[in-house]
Amino acid sequence: MRRPPEWLATHGCASPLAGERFARARGKTGILPNTLSEDRISPANGSSGRRLITVALLALAAAICRPTHAQETGAPTPKAVIYPGDVIRDDMLVDGAEGGVRDSSGPYVASPALIVGKVARATLLPGHAIPYASISNRKLVANGAEVKLVFAEDGLLIMTTGAALQDGSIGDVVRVRNSDSGVTVSGAVQPDGSVMVGG
Repeated sequence: MRRPPEWLATHGCASPLAGERFARARGKTGILPNTLSEDRISPANGSSGRRLITVALLALAAAICRPTHAQETGAPTPKAVIYPGDVIRDDMLVDGAEGGVRDSSGPYVASPALIVGKVARATLLPGHAIPYASISNRKLVANGAEVKLVFAEDGLLIMTTGAALQDGSIGDVVRVRNSDSGVTVSGAVQPDGSVMVGG
């Protein structure tokens, strides 16, 4: 049974704490909060009230933690199985309805443009999100392969060939053995697959 504010103020609430809350609310607002009534703060309804509060807090936490629509949609997933060593093409990917299944923690690829032309380091499954850890840059220089060595400095340009002593992607510094002198040099892999030694 609901009681008027005057009754609560004169007869007290179900507990001293509730009475103090009522007094503070009445003093600040001049009105009785809707949630303060004898039937709602009575000991009989205490456990039910706590359950309702718990449910409300859980719902609020779920709403806050839920990813936005932009995060849930549009992330690429493989159209078919992509095996380690495969160069990823645009036609090998589709937009996952909800970003794909996530098998582990860590950052995942959000756009096809970020991985097209790169190489799979692990098996990528259809319908599964693509972890960045499973992708690497394409190797333009292979260990043991013949590469073009380029030396450029102050207008001087010298080109020769050598044998790569390690794999390398664009920008990687690799060691190459000069085919003519047998000297091992280091240089940066260029977009065309050559190795720039100086400059």
